[in-house]
Amino acid sequence: MSEKICDVKDCKNESYQTVPADLASKVFTFDSKLTKVHLCREHYKKYKKETKKEREVRRADWV
Repeated sequence: MSEKICDVKDCKNESYQTVPADLASKVFTFDSKLTKVHLCREHYKKYKKETKKEREVRRADWV
C-alpha cells in the first residue's frame, strides 16, 4: 500500500488525517479541486485551530 502525501501546496510530509476540502481550503491552498484532502500532523493541528467554529456549527446541524 502506497503512503499518502499531504495535499497542502509545497508539503511533502506523510498524511495523518483526511478532512473535507471545503473547510481546509479556508486555511490552506491546494494544487487541485478535491472533495477531501490529506493533511500531515502539523497541518491538521493548524486546520483544527483555524476551523473550530465552523466545525461546531456543522455538528450542531446533525442533531
